Amino acid sequence: MDTVLSLVVLVAIALVAGATYLWRRGGARKQAWLMLVLAVVMIANVLIWTVPQSDGTAPIDRAVEGGP
Repeated sequence: MDTVLSLVVLVAIALVAGATYLWRRGGARKQAWLMLVLAVVMIANVLIWTVPQSDGTAPIDRAVEGGP
């Protein structure tokens, strides 16, 4: 699961870089915005999985343990 989360973060960084490139090139502004929105959604998903909840455990910890 750590590998998947790492890849998601790397892809989000690549999306931001690609959106910046498209924005500066000036042609595909709609696609650049969509790439930025997708990057934000991906980072939000990583945060949901990794940030601890009120009981001190993160969902990723429970997924690794195999419990609910």
